[in-house]
Parts: sequence; C-alpha cells; structure tokens
Amino acid sequence: MIDLEELYRRLGGDCKSVLQRIPSEAMVCKFVHKYADDPTYSQLQAAVRAADWETAFRAAHTMKGLAQNLGFERLYRSAAALTEAMRGPKPLTEPALLSAVEEEQRQVLDTVGQLKEATDK
Repeated sequence: MIDLEELYRRLGGDCKSVLQRIPSEAMVCKFVHKYADDPTYSQLQAAVRAADWETAFRAAHTMKGLAQNLGFERLYRSAAALTEAMRGPKPLTEPALLSAVEEEQRQVLDTVGQLKEATDK
C-alpha cells in the first residue's frame, strides 16, 4: 500500500515541494488521479506515428508542464529532452527520447494506479 510520499519517492519527485505549489494532500491526490485520464500522451503517440511534428512538439511540451507541476520529476526530465529535440518543430531523430518518455509514463501510471487503489479502500 502506498501513500503520496511513497508515490513521489518512486517517481523521483519531492512531495514537500509539490505541497508548496498545491495547498493540500487531497488536492494533490485529486490532480494525480486525474493525470491518468489526461489525453496528452495518446496525442503525442498519434502525432509521432503520423509524423505531425508540430502536434508532437505541443504534446511533449504539455507533458513536460504537467509532469513539472505534479512533481513527476523523471517524466518531466524525459519530456523536456523530447520537447527540446522537437522544438522548431523538428522531426524526431532520436527515438530513444520517446522511449524514455514512454517508460516514465508507464511508471507514473502504474504508481498512480497503486495510489488510487490504496486511497479507494
């Protein structure tokens, strides 16, 4: 069973710094749970498959901002690297950058799911 502090430990974030931006644990939990339903990651994947680099850049940039605001530090760093690689917008020439975002996204969703299970009980 995990709590909010454990979630941030697993995701490389800092719960205390998030609580300085978002005033209560209940609000943080609410936003963290909502993240799982955010369509940005799916938009990023679809845009990359379609070679729509402008949309892919916007989606990566949005993911970077969401991850930063929610304190998902490793996802933020990988999304920031992907964003900068596609700024312009430029085609993705380093697939490893997208793979890093995919891996961190999976980790975030898995961990958020565990928190949701723990808080729903």
